Amino acid sequence: MADVTIETNVQVPVFSSSTELLQKLQKKWNTGKKQPYPAMYSSVFGGITLDPALMVIPIDDHMVHRGHGVFDTAMILNGYLYELDRHLDRFMRSALLAKVTSPFPQSTLRDILVQLVAASKCKKGSLRYWLSAGPGDFLLSSAGCPVSAFYAIVIDDDYSQCKDGVKVITSTIPMKSPLFATSKNVNYLPNVLSKMEAEEKGAFASIWIDDKGYIAEGPNVNVAFINKDKELLLPSFDKILTGCTAKRLLELAPKLVERGLLKSVRLAVITVEEGKNAAEMMYVGSSLPILPIIKWDEKPIGDGKVGDLTMALSDLLWDDMVAGPGLQRICIPYA
Repeated sequence: MADVTIETNVQVPVFSSSTELLQKLQKKWNTGKKQPYPAMYSSVFGGITLDPALMVIPIDDHMVHRGHGVFDTAMILNGYLYELDRHLDRFMRSALLAKVTSPFPQSTLRDILVQLVAASKCKKGSLRYWLSAGPGDFLLSSAGCPVSAFYAIVIDDDYSQCKDGVKVITSTIPMKSPLFATSKNVNYLPNVLSKMEAEEKGAFASIWIDDKGYIAEGPNVNVAFINKDKELLLPSFDKILTGCTAKRLLELAPKLVERGLLKSVRLAVITVEEGKNAAEMMYVGSSLPILPIIKWDEKPIGDGKVGDLTMALSDLLWDDMVAGPGLQRICIPYA
């Protein structure tokens, strides 16, 4: 058989020095626009960088090629970190389920994250952090990884209270099993496909239904309902992620019961029929903190408008983010 020669006009550059490559990366980021990632921490180099060209992780990190890692997020608002400790508690629980050992105790992780936000000078946005099995090799097991890795990044982002309603669909993408759904790990392909499916159908996002036909959660948020008896209902957390914002909502919502606006607040098993016949429906998540849902599978929820009780709950959470008590909000010691 004759040899086949493939002709190509592609000339791949070879960078012989790290200085040359760094200049190339810095040029990519030097667009004159506001830098969306003002600071990153990496335990691989043991510090914080303010240069976006250096905000990278090793290609042989097992979080990259095996999905062996966990993550979490906390919001930054007016120079305060909101609910960092609750998110860190869940972060450590997720790491335990994923069999990833932190290179630092939780108190040290907390100190690193607070210092990272301070170095970033970001007053509004989000703080995202990961715990990985670490770099080492390209095998399946993490046995060849000398030490786990901790990464964190500050994302400078303007966000505000959500007041407009959105449409959702029932996802046809299978939801994750409880073992994986109840921890916040980096295996998010089902979540990504579920979100994309909704966008392709003109909806904002989707709703997952479990194997018994009960409402579970959204692709990266919890879901909540107010039924016609004015009960606030959230799906039980036994098969889904225990949302930090959802838990805070359960703590704050009784204030509306005291004011006579709600009858009760509880976790429940909720059928699709009950959900679609609810008076009001909403997503609950850290960056929202509440997003009204006005239509599900083209069926209006209630009167098809943003509900008053949904916005009352949104006000409770937003006010808590702005001026919540105690360690709900950590003041960042900016230089």
